[in-house]
Amino acid sequence: MDAADLDHQARTRSDCIPPELVARLLERGHAAVVEQQAGRGEWFCAREWARLSGERGRQAEALDVLAPYLATGWWTATVAAAELLEGWGRAEEAIELTRARMATGHPTALETYTRLLARNGRAPEAFALLVPHVDDPELATALVDVAGAAGRDEEAAVLLAARLRAGHRCSDFPWCCRGFHPDTALGLLATIRERQGRTDEAIALLRRRESPLHEDGRLADLLARHGRLEELRAHAAVDGHDRAARRLAELLEERGDVAGAIAVYGRADGPAARHPGPAFDLACFLARHGRGGEAIAVLRTRADAHPGDDCSLHALSDLCLRLGRPEDGLAHLDALATARGGEEEWDLYRIRLPLLAARDGVDEAVARARAHPEGDTPYAARDIAELLAGAGRVEEAVAALAPHAAENRHDLAGHLVDLGRVEEALALVRHTRPRPPVVPTIHLWSDEPRFRRSARLGADQRP
Repeated sequence: MDAADLDHQARTRSDCIPPELVARLLERGHAAVVEQQAGRGEWFCAREWARLSGERGRQAEALDVLAPYLATGWWTATVAAAELLEGWGRAEEAIELTRARMATGHPTALETYTRLLARNGRAPEAFALLVPHVDDPELATALVDVAGAAGRDEEAAVLLAARLRAGHRCSDFPWCCRGFHPDTALGLLATIRERQGRTDEAIALLRRRESPLHEDGRLADLLARHGRLEELRAHAAVDGHDRAARRLAELLEERGDVAGAIAVYGRADGPAARHPGPAFDLACFLARHGRGGEAIAVLRTRADAHPGDDCSLHALSDLCLRLGRPEDGLAHLDALATARGGEEEWDLYRIRLPLLAARDGVDEAVARARAHPEGDTPYAARDIAELLAGAGRVEEAVAALAPHAAENRHDLAGHLVDLGRVEEALALVRHTRPRPPVVPTIHLWSDEPRFRRSARLGADQRP
């Protein structure tokens, strides 16, 4: 067992027993298998078995399970052990474990360590550690979160305001500002001002943000939290503020104004809408209020306007199934197929399979799936097996997947576990391919923060 091998498992969820299969083993009463595999280098088994052992009062056993993983120096194991210790009320041990790893220079350890300190009564200490790193966007966010518990809001606000006063404007994000866009600083400063009760200032700060990348709904949420309905309505009316429209509609629904909420969704929806979100939101809203026919009509209009948008077709199909009206979904798909000359590639054809099963039965759906020109492919086998397993016909699902086991090993392993064929299932997923060669590096790839990875690679590629 070594850190690179463990990192490969956790990052790719391949050549190991994945977490979904671990959960399935436990649900089917195979706890002994999970315990056994936890001692054989299967990280997801170890993590779950340690958690269960702790819940059963066997904390020493839980730590013994994680000990070999911790011994590799792997950061993910350190975080998992610290979370368990903190959850058991052993926060000082969690802090010391994380501090020791931070001392080795791990790139994300400072954030984890300081947040752990703040949660356990040592927020001033955490704040002091973070202050020198205010120019790092991830650590600046931690600084703002910690400042509230430390009673140091105004100091954090001064640091952020100074960064804004520098007059920097992003011209080549993220290279020009190391990933710390001024809009991020404005958002963090707004968080502090709202926490201080200075709501008008917080709103003004969020209105100053320039980049559409930062239209994350924070201003809408702030306005809604403080009952600023008319300001929220004006914000939602701006083109592209779909999240604000959703928040306004939710607020109106909470107040019992169904007609007003529908009107808001209707303004953001329509054939020319750039994103499908408003149509989905409106359809779900109508369905919640017993207006299923109107909900289906909304999604059909969206799908008609964007015939290449599979998301709209999936949403329409799912809604028709939930409402018990599979024939409506099939009628739309039939019309679309006719418009395309009767040909449907599998990515489109598979959408109709659950609808066929609901209307005509699983056997008819499976027969038609197998008759499709792509019906003997690995991806079609996965959809056919899902239909069969959903009808309780697990043996048939296994038979459908068996010829394509290499491409569907995780799905097949899950069904084998359902049938009690555990050893066959484990043989499918464990170490199925040679490990990739270890690339010499100071930090494991997944241990390094996302922006720092991209910045380092980008710097290598830029003149």
